[in-house]
Amino acid sequence: QVQLVESGGGLVQTGGSLRLSCAASGRTFSYYAMGWFRQAPGKEREFVAAISWSSTVTSYADSVKGRFTISRDNAKNMVFLQMNSLKPEDTAVYYCAADPHNRAAPFIATYWGQGTQVTVSS
Repeated sequence: QVQLVESGGGLVQTGGSLRLSCAASGRTFSYYAMGWFRQAPGKEREFVAAISWSSTVTSYADSVKGRFTISRDNAKNMVFLQMNSLKPEDTAVYYCAADPHNRAAPFIATYWGQGTQVTVSS
């Protein structure tokens, strides 16, 4: 099992950037696929991005391709989501997630963090 804690959310203007971080505990982190989801008010939670344990496979939602980049540092048990060219429609609570079966495309989340708020002002 793995515990996930997100950080790095906040308020940013349209066109700005944020970098989300997810700290994972658990010695088997390196073998988990990791991903990010988001949930806007009144909407269902949606997939954003995922990365395999070796970083060789990544996947992205069409809405964030070319703007967001997922990466990981297995030595530090960290996953990151670099978000550039942010839009008001990116406003949501962002959740870090893990899949112990290393499925990055498609990504199937098993464990979840508590979420971090991202707000993009127009």
